[in-house]
Amino acid sequence: MKITKISKTGSKYKLVLDSGEIITTYDDVILNNNLLFSKRIDKKLLEKIYSDNNYYQIYNKVLKLISTRLRSEYEIEEYLTKTEITAQDKQKMLENLKEIGLINDRNFAKAYTNDKINLSLDGPEKIVKNLKHMHIQDDYINEAISNIDEEIVKSHIDKIITKKAKANTKDTITMLKQKILNYLVNQGYSKEQAMLNLESYSFPKKDLTDEMEKIYQKQIKKKDKNFKQKLKAKLYSKGFTIEEINRFIESKSI
Repeated sequence: MKITKISKTGSKYKLVLDSGEIITTYDDVILNNNLLFSKRIDKKLLEKIYSDNNYYQIYNKVLKLISTRLRSEYEIEEYLTKTEITAQDKQKMLENLKEIGLINDRNFAKAYTNDKINLSLDGPEKIVKNLKHMHIQDDYINEAISNIDEEIVKSHIDKIITKKAKANTKDTITMLKQKILNYLVNQGYSKEQAMLNLESYSFPKKDLTDEMEKIYQKQIKKKDKNFKQKLKAKLYSKGFTIEEINRFIESKSI
């Protein structure tokens, strides 16, 4: 079998064989197999060309993947597991990408943390959890997290509190604070820091008389013997203060 023509199309090469077969390949395959100077191809070399072609096809897909954002070694390894690549070639590719600096978990941890802190409202603990999920070693995680500006973290917490406070018009301040606290903790902020911000935040006063009235009307329909005590308990469970409850009950002359 013989190569009758080699031509370049974009970043790839086209090999035309005397059998009429056309192979689209990469410059690395051309150079590694000395195809510019040796035009004859036997069955063994043809198999190697196809194998090398598959390797570089996957390699270029990985490069494209990394070009969109940095990837951890674990992410690249997981991606390669889903491709048709041998275990030997997979290891070879990973080692090559690490050698040229395209896989570097230390740099990845820093970049990932910076992106999340500056482009999202994810808290430090959520970032740590995600980095651990991507199998980043602890010292890289600790180094990346230690560089987070605490003022930015506090600013994010206040931004979340403000957003949640504006969206909630029915809950009492006590109930609202608890809901926001739970959200902040789930979002990856420490409970201690979240509570500090919540306590220093100036929540607008709410007139929740209508909400109390709704609860009152539901309770009165039940015609319980201990109506007053049960009403107090219900209002208290909804986050109303003792003072607010007493004022409301007094207004109803219960």
